[in-house]
Amino acid sequence: MAETADIIVIGGGIAGASAACELQASAKVVLLEREERPGLHATGRSAALFSETYGNETIRRLTRASRAFLTAPPDGFCETPLLSPRGALFIAGEDDVGHLDDLAAGSPDDFQRLSGDEVRQLVPIVKPAASAGGLYEAGAMDIDVDALLQGFLRGFRRRGGELVADAAVTAMRRRAGGWTVMTRQGEFAAPVVVDAAGAWADQVASLAGLGPMGLQPKRRTAALIDGPPIDFAAWPLVIEAAERFYFKPDAGRVLISPADETDTAPCDAQPDDLDIAIAANRIETATTLTIRRISHRWAGLRTFAPDRTPVCGFDPRAEGFFWLAGQGGYGIQTSPALAGLTAGLILDPPTAPDDLASAISPARFLP
Repeated sequence: MAETADIIVIGGGIAGASAACELQASAKVVLLEREERPGLHATGRSAALFSETYGNETIRRLTRASRAFLTAPPDGFCETPLLSPRGALFIAGEDDVGHLDDLAAGSPDDFQRLSGDEVRQLVPIVKPAASAGGLYEAGAMDIDVDALLQGFLRGFRRRGGELVADAAVTAMRRRAGGWTVMTRQGEFAAPVVVDAAGAWADQVASLAGLGPMGLQPKRRTAALIDGPPIDFAAWPLVIEAAERFYFKPDAGRVLISPADETDTAPCDAQPDDLDIAIAANRIETATTLTIRRISHRWAGLRTFAPDRTPVCGFDPRAEGFFWLAGQGGYGIQTSPALAGLTAGLILDPPTAPDDLASAISPARFLP
């Protein structure tokens, strides 16, 4: 006998957890997580930054809409601030200063233009050849990803929601009145299913008899190295404007990445030695750092829709099937807004803004 609910959310990462928490305020929700605990994949491996200049205009709009929640979460949501000052510094060598112009044009009010000397005053290890100029985004903030995820999960449980772990979906069927979802932990039934399965979202849709949205998981690699023998804790995130590398302080060390986007199948992503070597080489070329030891390395998947905008909305091909996927590298910072939009589109009557709902609707990819 299937356990019944109003809504089944598939995927316990930041997208599914935030949506489940929001929906549980008005409905009975079951949250299914394929792993032993939520947040083991993309969410748990994110070096998330809150940046209102990141992504396309739809992403930036979702990010701006999330700021109020992240700045002042509800009482009892978390014990520590979700955002902390960081700043983001985009740098470019002489041949790449055009990338700075492109960035500044997209968000002219968010950047301060810096000379090469000003870049090096801010982050003195950057070499002159890599810093002919720069853009500084003072409003960029570090996000406490775990505190955000646990806050959503805690709120979901407090409202009476049920989280079922180790519940990978094995089959789905649609019958009059709703969906039945088969998992390793039994069967669950509801009129509405939310596909928030991240890198596995297209696979979940195929179990529902739907064609894919063209979601592509892309591997990103990161590592921790020892920092320079000076105080660097307050340095901003430093990003090469052409996005060939970035680095930032992280708990007494320096996090580095080659900003790679390697197409891959959904999986438990593992770091590639070549990507680590590329990151080390690019950062040694651009800075005075000498990287002698990698203290920790990891990789995560960032899953993008073809237009690099999230897919959020009911699938017109199957009643009650709702997509919440394709957040790419923006899922943490946009989660409050996307959770609110999800609830606004699912609950009756819908309350999501029409223009934003159209921009993220799955219908945009269907013939």
